[in-house]
Amino acid sequence: MKPLRFYLITDTHYFKRSLGAYGAEYEDFMDGDQKCFAETQAINEALFEWLETADQADVVLIAGDLSFNGEKESNEAFSKLLHDFKEKSRKKVYVVTAGHDFNDAPFCFRESGKGTVEGTKFPELYSYYGDFGYKDAVAFNAEHLSYVAELSEDVRLLVLCNDVDEKKHVAYDDEFLGWIESQVKKAQADGKMMIAMEHYPVLPGQPLFALIGDARQAESQKLIDTLADNGVHLIFTGHMHNQSINMVETAKHNKFYDVCTGAAIGWPAFLRLVTVQDAETVKIESIPVPDFDWETKNCPGEEYLKKQFERMIRTLIERMEHDPERFMRKVNIKPSPLLKKVFPVIGRKLSKMTVGGFARLLLVKADPQIKDDSFVEFAVSFVRSVFEGNQPYVEGTPGGDTLLRVFRRLSPFFKKLKGSQGEPLDFYEIMKHTVGNYGIDDYNAVLNLK
Repeated sequence: MKPLRFYLITDTHYFKRSLGAYGAEYEDFMDGDQKCFAETQAINEALFEWLETADQADVVLIAGDLSFNGEKESNEAFSKLLHDFKEKSRKKVYVVTAGHDFNDAPFCFRESGKGTVEGTKFPELYSYYGDFGYKDAVAFNAEHLSYVAELSEDVRLLVLCNDVDEKKHVAYDDEFLGWIESQVKKAQADGKMMIAMEHYPVLPGQPLFALIGDARQAESQKLIDTLADNGVHLIFTGHMHNQSINMVETAKHNKFYDVCTGAAIGWPAFLRLVTVQDAETVKIESIPVPDFDWETKNCPGEEYLKKQFERMIRTLIERMEHDPERFMRKVNIKPSPLLKKVFPVIGRKLSKMTVGGFARLLLVKADPQIKDDSFVEFAVSFVRSVFEGNQPYVEGTPGGDTLLRVFRRLSPFFKKLKGSQGEPLDFYEIMKHTVGNYGIDDYNAVLNLK
């Protein structure tokens, strides 16, 4: 077969700046958000300007959350940006929509405070994005806004959407899984290789994400088996704003890879250059999102986005002390009078604590090289690395050995730990592989699909 190359981006979260993203309440909101907001129009404009002249591929895939939160004017503006890009570059564009693309009452911020703007309904999405995969599809499922497209003479793309009218993050029922299986088998019968794209990861980007309900496709094993056991071994995803490449084998010993890519508008901000070399070999390369026209206080775009990510983590730790109720809401802990008293005490101690002091609380020793480091700065670093991928805290490193001692000490308290889909989890193992990458390189890799 002839090799195929394409660019893959995700979570563009386009927000039309004129709708309003400024003021005191806006700044307070941004204290706790990983992704940018006001900057998204500028970031997307710079990204697609770069893609116009990028000459390594003439196909672009976008894996969902196209608009910030379903604002009608944002969808209109992003659709126009894509149409203009398509006309200027002569490149093909294929998208999947997701939960952030439709909303009855999306919010904005002005000097007067938080307000709402006109939203987009799910049935309207086709009118905005029909020219980017749907209208030229060789198969189309209107209920799920899903389709099959011919990327080349040899490769088909299966696009799956599970944020649908009045329901979000749905588990695929037997009828839709049957439609998926029929499309996969048709590709096989036609002698085509098939790859897939969905917004939600199918495998947890990091093992710890298995605890989060919407961090992956609902009832994901059914989809994995349907795809991998019928010849589709690779899916491209987004949603969690993290960089990861993971692989699992089905009970029938078929490989399945999930390539999750960071958001275009928040750290880690990367796009992928994908080369389908043949039916068994796919090369993944990562490219930083280009700099954009914004007042970044002399920071390169990469550093600017990273600072916003770190702002989110630091604010979360500060709120433990100063706004415990808001902290608990953010981390999905049910507030109670007792916890409102306990968390401020914990927050005060953590803000002044060293890594060594934290380790001593759990009766373990911190590595001498990091024992005097600020616990807060250490926490910011390792949380950021979880989303960046290629996590450095592995066995044999000062941070890795210290964290592994902590996890080993805590593991007896989590003997009955289960994932969001009911699977038993080993606390020590999931934490070990969350803070340290022992597997596939999350940025640049050659995947052997069979």
